[in-house]
Amino acid sequence: MARRRSKKMFRSPKLARRQARKRRSLISERRKKEFLWRGYTLEQLHELPLYPPEDDPDSACIATLMPARAKRSLSRGLSPECQKFLERVRLSNGGVIRTHCRGMYVLPEMIGTTVGIHNGKEFANVEIVPEMIGHALGEFASTRKSVTHTGPGVGATRSSQHVALK
Repeated sequence: MARRRSKKMFRSPKLARRQARKRRSLISERRKKEFLWRGYTLEQLHELPLYPPEDDPDSACIATLMPARAKRSLSRGLSPECQKFLERVRLSNGGVIRTHCRGMYVLPEMIGTTVGIHNGKEFANVEIVPEMIGHALGEFASTRKSVTHTGPGVGATRSSQHVALK
């Protein structure tokens, strides 16, 4: 007679952890939340105007939802350079839009575009995602580079001659 094996197989702790991690990742995929910014979905943000209408200044608009610094800047109106940049964003067909307007705030209509932001030397390509709304474009293209010092070399000062090279 053949021996029947029990249905319960021995699992190593490593295998059990791996299978538990896989189950958790599948659960998190199912639980993706819809992006909300200040209580509005992306579709609702796209429908809102940039400025409130003249007849109803208390109605909801993008400018009133922004953080204080951006709200103050937008209340003064966009500069001609920023207006031109915004028109280029509206007319874009998926290419990189290069700009020097580092002070322009990210608006909901910019989401999904790739912007080349000038950092003083070159254009840093940045993909605009919903979490960037309300931040200035310049925050995403650093103008400073970290300094990497080397050891003392030819022409170094007299005091650094006695530094051990190894």
